[in-house]
Amino acid sequence: MRPAVLAHPGIATGPYPERAEGSRSGKTPSWSLPRAPARVEQRRNGAFLQRVHAHDDSLRGLSDNAFQARLRELRARLAASSFAEAPTAEAFALVREAARRELGQAPYDTQLIAGKIMLGNQLAEMATGEGKTLTAALAAATAALAGMPVHLVTANDYLVTRDAQLLGPVYRKLGLSVGTVTRPMDQAQRRLGYGCDITYCTAKELVFDYLRDRLVRRAASSDLHERVRQMDVETGAAAQPRLLLRGLWVALIDEADSILIDEARTPLVLSQSRVNPQQQRYVRDALAIADRLRLGIDFRIDASAGAAKLTEAGRAALAAQAGALGGLWQDRRHRDEIVALALAARHVFLRDRHYLVHDGKIVMIDQTTGRLAPGRVWSRGLHQLIEEKEGCAPTGETETIAQITYQRFFPRYLRLGGMSGTLAEAAVELRSVYGLRIARVPLRKPSQRVYMPTRVFASRDEKWQAVVERIGELSRAGRPVLIGTDSVADSDELGRRLSAQGAKHVVLNARHDAEEAAIVARAGEVGSVVVTTNMAGRGTDIVLASGVRERGGLHVICCQHNASGRIDRQLQGRCARQGDPGSVETILSLEDTLISRYWPAWLRAALSPRPGSGRPLATRIGRLLAYLPQQLEERRQRNERKALLANDKQADRRLSFAGRGE
Repeated sequence: MRPAVLAHPGIATGPYPERAEGSRSGKTPSWSLPRAPARVEQRRNGAFLQRVHAHDDSLRGLSDNAFQARLRELRARLAASSFAEAPTAEAFALVREAARRELGQAPYDTQLIAGKIMLGNQLAEMATGEGKTLTAALAAATAALAGMPVHLVTANDYLVTRDAQLLGPVYRKLGLSVGTVTRPMDQAQRRLGYGCDITYCTAKELVFDYLRDRLVRRAASSDLHERVRQMDVETGAAAQPRLLLRGLWVALIDEADSILIDEARTPLVLSQSRVNPQQQRYVRDALAIADRLRLGIDFRIDASAGAAKLTEAGRAALAAQAGALGGLWQDRRHRDEIVALALAARHVFLRDRHYLVHDGKIVMIDQTTGRLAPGRVWSRGLHQLIEEKEGCAPTGETETIAQITYQRFFPRYLRLGGMSGTLAEAAVELRSVYGLRIARVPLRKPSQRVYMPTRVFASRDEKWQAVVERIGELSRAGRPVLIGTDSVADSDELGRRLSAQGAKHVVLNARHDAEEAAIVARAGEVGSVVVTTNMAGRGTDIVLASGVRERGGLHVICCQHNASGRIDRQLQGRCARQGDPGSVETILSLEDTLISRYWPAWLRAALSPRPGSGRPLATRIGRLLAYLPQQLEERRQRNERKALLANDKQADRRLSFAGRGE
């Protein structure tokens, strides 16, 4: 039986509450009862909704003073109850009434159910467009009324600011403070944000601030760590070693699958950087040697692994060239590794697909979200090789001070919940790694989404031609179109083709991250054409303009199969929301990244129609060729995340042994 969580830090919880690692087991204990059947859950939800609505009439007539008195009386009961159903239902009713008074809208029953799920240490699968922003406020406000600091984790800084501003009046009506933590903030501003009852933030900023707190909490064990304790790791500015967070009480994660699964493939690392002239020469020499090696003879590209591999001929050629360089070049293992990385930097990692050059710096593009990932760097010297390749100023070698993965961080919260429209496919991994069950929330209105047959063409050129023609047809009919592409380069390519046809459109990719939400919000206008990368604008509601419903609603064209079927569903979910009409179709080619990675060229050629015919493959064959690589890639990435978690635990033990862990 889990102990009740106290409202404030103290002797029982300590000054910085968090779970011990491994205490949130993903395995079902032997004494645990099986999950209740769906009909039982429906009855329970129905009973909870009745409890909430039972307060409606009494709350409607309350004056503001009486409303505040009701809140004060509830807070004490809520803190002592560990979220028993009766006080939780009353809290939901109060939040609902506050939203009605301040925003002019009250949460629907489906939102009340989802909020209850989140508050119960579970993930709510709630379809896109069903109102997750207000749903999160129900759970966040209830936990905060119980006296627990709440971290509401969302996808990007824009949504952090937008949601906090939108719901701020509701929280203040409830006597709660709301703060934000975004990338540009200094330590004092961050501390102020985390000091509020409810804090909106991104996962990355939250985790890095937790790592900074770990450094402060740890007794200095060396001169280096003493200096680190007294400095801001990013700016080097003198700072007092004060904690930023108040512990890990409650985390509610919006777009939970994106954060807990898709973005959980890289450890979050706090490091110090210094430029080493000798290392820079090593990097330049490696690139120079790589440029003299021959593709197919000295090295091969392994597209599925995103790496280059030297052949025996390549190793011999490398040994011959390294003879006059001395130093590390005399160590076969070191020279093979650095040149293989240099070859990958040249031939695998591509500008505008894997990274942008912005203000003379390399900025990585998250391959899952299509968004920029400022501050993230490749390891083992790859980042420095790409900087040298692009002529950017070197960032130098990095020394790891502290690191953690999302897989090890989020289970440390005393309470953890979240929501997303696409969770079912990842249910096993979410349960085993984070100890989180999934509960599906019913649609408020029946879906009217129409799925059209998938078309697969032999070449990318034929695919883009078909996409442009389809956009033209839909635009002439006055229907808005949202097109999802695989990369910045692909979105630019489609944009150029549309411009050549004189088609009015907007291209939204990682270069326009700050304005993505505003652009996507207008995607429901008559005749609108928006070209996006992956999940651009996720979390932004698309409202259909007058007359669009009668024309069939928003049409979504998927120009790629993503690494996960969940991400395909996220893009498809941009249309036909809240009972609106809408349609989806997928247009692919055998030259697309995922398909060409897993199917050999000879097989693709054998199954293709006559080149240049403009005809797609037979529907069943095309779907099979597109579906199987996605399954293989999902499995590969699951294994990658599993290996990452094991490596992170091992790295943490090494840092602890060196005096840098907890």
